[in-house]
Amino acid sequence: QVQLVESGGGLVQAGGSVRLSCLVSGRTGSRFAMGWFRQAPGKERESVAAITRSGGTTYHVNSVKGRFTISRDNAKNTVYLQMNSLKPEDTAVYYCAAGEVAGLGTIASSYEYWGQGTQVIVSS
Repeated sequence: QVQLVESGGGLVQAGGSVRLSCLVSGRTGSRFAMGWFRQAPGKERESVAAITRSGGTTYHVNSVKGRFTISRDNAKNTVYLQMNSLKPEDTAVYYCAAGEVAGLGTIASSYEYWGQGTQVIVSS
């Protein structure tokens, strides 16, 4: 079985920074393409960032470009989402996802495994 556990969420003031972590267990994390999604109350789940199995290619949704960075440390089976210059509209539950898709996975259907989510609340 594959398990994904997110950590690092919490309360932060606008303009602050948070780093989310996603630990993959049960299988070697390096074999999966990885992604971060977020969902705010009353809104649909959206892709925030994605990274290929090797880490050689990344994607970031336009609204977070220049502020968020996805990365991975395959030796630690961990994927990160560094979030800087946070805005109130970034408030959401953030989910880590893993899949065997080739290349980048930018839609939810690309992923087979999901974490339970970690909440990020950005206050003004």
